[in-house]
Amino acid sequence: MKYVVQNAAKYGKPNDKAVMGKIMAEVPELRSKAKEVLELVRQCIAEFESLDDAAKAKLFEKYAKEEKKEAKERGLPELEGAEKGKVVMRFAPNPNGPATMGSARGIVVNSEYVRMYDGKFILRFDDTDPRTKRPMLEAYDWYLEDCEWLDAKPHEVLYASKRIPIYYEHVEKLLEMEKAYPCFCSREEFKKYRDAGVECPHRNTPKEDALDVWQKMLDGVYKEGEVVIRIKTDMQHKDPAIRDWVAFRIIYESHPLVGDAYHVYPTLDFESAIEDHINGITHIIRGKDLIDSERRQRYVYEYFGWEYPITKHWGRVSIHEFGKLSTSTIRKAIEAGEFTGWDDPRLPTLRALRRRGFQPEAIRKFFISLGVGENDVSVSMKNLYAENRKIVDPIANRYFFVWDPVRIRIEGVEPDEVTKEVKLPLNPSRSEAGFRILNGSSEVYISKDDFERFSEGEIIRLKEFCNIRLEDKEKGIFSFVGWGLEGIKKGKNIIHWLPDGETIPCIVLGIERNYKGLAEKNAVKDVGKVVQFERFAFCRIESFDETLKAVYTHP
Repeated sequence: MKYVVQNAAKYGKPNDKAVMGKIMAEVPELRSKAKEVLELVRQCIAEFESLDDAAKAKLFEKYAKEEKKEAKERGLPELEGAEKGKVVMRFAPNPNGPATMGSARGIVVNSEYVRMYDGKFILRFDDTDPRTKRPMLEAYDWYLEDCEWLDAKPHEVLYASKRIPIYYEHVEKLLEMEKAYPCFCSREEFKKYRDAGVECPHRNTPKEDALDVWQKMLDGVYKEGEVVIRIKTDMQHKDPAIRDWVAFRIIYESHPLVGDAYHVYPTLDFESAIEDHINGITHIIRGKDLIDSERRQRYVYEYFGWEYPITKHWGRVSIHEFGKLSTSTIRKAIEAGEFTGWDDPRLPTLRALRRRGFQPEAIRKFFISLGVGENDVSVSMKNLYAENRKIVDPIANRYFFVWDPVRIRIEGVEPDEVTKEVKLPLNPSRSEAGFRILNGSSEVYISKDDFERFSEGEIIRLKEFCNIRLEDKEKGIFSFVGWGLEGIKKGKNIIHWLPDGETIPCIVLGIERNYKGLAEKNAVKDVGKVVQFERFAFCRIESFDETLKAVYTHP
């Protein structure tokens, strides 16, 4: 009723198809029950139109206000303490793989807030772990490309691995202040002290000795794991994870970006704390699972007399279709040959989504609509499909693709009649798009799915061509029964087809399986674009070299 009233308020008389569109956009899962929903919509319209003017006025007042409220809520909520022109935010990935759907959320939301407040958006690569989360050289450029694609081009790009001396300066000051110290305990030894809430023997090392150890660390005197630098916190803090955390450790491993320039690397908590301050970050949005990072970093800010950025913690977003695919899991699967690469259409990477033909605007709207709440959110890709469909449906050209083709013969019509020219709209919603031409034939291809569900004697319409009756299923023989639509059941009995001699081999890289078949030759002109293969799906045509190669986008 809400959408019926809102549509009536705009156009005077509610339109059932327009109302349907609104409902399907909000609840994509209902598409499989379109007929039932349409009937309910029509009942609702009839009920609305039967009301007197006073009752309608009440509904207009109620739902017109709600529409304005919804429009406002679709954007991001205001940012606490934000001032126009002064907001500085960052997205700080570890480039150990390409950007994923999770990365996209950080890129989109941070850049959107910066846009709202005329601020500054920084892309910072937190790449100071050359081993456990070893950076991937190609991923640096991939992130830059993805940010630009998502209309989130950063104002500044920083590489933490190239800024190591900055972190050295700050830890040296903390050592001088005796707010940090070198610790020679093994992990097991320190864990005992930490769990007991007791200071380790090295905690009160004089600053002169501490700085001497630090210099020897830089000179390569010590082995990996022999010594680390810890930040002094509260050894009786209720959370053991906060107690005297590690700020620097020795890693003798060549770094993909800076080579062997360094072997003493800061931990993420230390590097990030320093960078956020020197870059003037005003607001941080991070996962609620990283609350401990903030608690650790606040000690560094307190020692230096800095003000910590305003922090917002958000819940995790999980997408049904992808489960728990981590970057390391994906990498192992690629190495094992389970995926063809980081842009495999089955993966939740932005490279894969771009390859599939998703529009950046749809991805932005999708993540903005999820908001920044602290509750974990579980969503389906169907919601993203709905956003993308709104954009591509009006612009995508239509073509026929017959997967698992079956060749059939039409008897009982003159050859010169059956070979007539068939005009099909390139896009029914855009008359200016024009038509594509197929030539009829007495031998055509239809999909195996269609062929197998028909019974002998059943009448089928080849879309925009002719009507045929199945006579002999074993031999694939049909008889011609007419040209018009009279007596033809709408829906599944109107099928797509392709004439013999006007096809090209086609493969569609799908999500659950790949589809091999035939496509109409007309589709070749749309290489690089998203099209709709009628009665199949939206797909992005990737290439043509004797075989048309397409990638599945969504239904």
